[in-house]
Amino acid sequence: MTNLKRTPLYPLYKELGAKTIDFGGWDLPVQFSSIKEEHEAVRTKAGLFDVSHMGEVSIKGKDSLAFLQKMMTNDVSKLKSGGAQYTAMCYENGGVVDDLLIYKFSDEDYLLVVNAANTVKDVKWLIDHSLGDVEILDVSNHYGLLAIQGPKAESILQKLVKETDLKEIKLFKFKEHVDVNGSHALISRTGYTGEDGFEIYCNSSEAAKIWSELLTAGVEEGLLPCGLGARDTLRFEANLALYGQELSEQITPLEAGIGFAVKLNKDEDFIGKTALQNQKETGVPRAIVGIEMIDRGIPRHGYKVFLEDEEIGFVTSGTQSPTMKKNIGLALINSKYKEIGNEITVEIRGKRLKAVVIPTPFYKRAKI
Repeated sequence: MTNLKRTPLYPLYKELGAKTIDFGGWDLPVQFSSIKEEHEAVRTKAGLFDVSHMGEVSIKGKDSLAFLQKMMTNDVSKLKSGGAQYTAMCYENGGVVDDLLIYKFSDEDYLLVVNAANTVKDVKWLIDHSLGDVEILDVSNHYGLLAIQGPKAESILQKLVKETDLKEIKLFKFKEHVDVNGSHALISRTGYTGEDGFEIYCNSSEAAKIWSELLTAGVEEGLLPCGLGARDTLRFEANLALYGQELSEQITPLEAGIGFAVKLNKDEDFIGKTALQNQKETGVPRAIVGIEMIDRGIPRHGYKVFLEDEEIGFVTSGTQSPTMKKNIGLALINSKYKEIGNEITVEIRGKRLKAVVIPTPFYKRAKI
């Protein structure tokens, strides 16, 4: 694993008992204790994730907004300073380059947070399509990024943040220059688990210190370090798309169910707009649906889905849900068969096993 990239927290993994894997060229923890235990901690208490592998791209210059409007499916003009927005970048054919978050500092200063494995591709795509006065810079190495998620996340992080009331940071908002026990960080409130929580963007040299301080501060609340395994089961239950599974060069945002981030009525043309407009007008051919197994078996990524003898799609993500204790999946299928209650079959190890289309998200946290 010597050629794999490592985050600033890598030296701490071993002492925490992490089991690491190759994840898109990064040596990252899949789990520290167990996936189920970590998943449960985030749903009921809190979990701490090292997501320093994510890519950060700085966009600066007086034409930044016009440039982002051309590149993104969402309407970036609606974003106010101190706000974050979920969006996608598309190819001309409507397929997805990446899904990402945009943080706005000012009309001439933005930060894009992109999927780790796509960082190089994304930066090249942005540079290849740049216009006017825009500076595009990969600043990923400058940042360490931690995510604390779960119902106790706010009270734990607040112990280290004395001068800022975290309640003031609303959903999809952020605050810069927050003092985290002597370290300065940008703190946002977005999340990828279906729970409340915060992201802490800090100098990469400060990440290990903040990580250790948070774990100490959260002992009484049951805070656990969490790996990629729980991150995946949590986002899956909340029906949050994963690039390479629910989204790809071959799967459009409309098919993937993130049409809320596609603003076809914004004034500016964006790359892929014509293809997506056509898809919407003629009817989206495929849709992501939730499925629950009736027969015994776990639907996994790539398994074929049938209606009687017709192959109608494939599983994009699937597992035994730690929260629901059921074998469930997300599948991209022919839109004709997306109705709730439709019985289908999933081919698992050469056998076609019965399943049923069910509503998503599988899990929704109770509003307090």
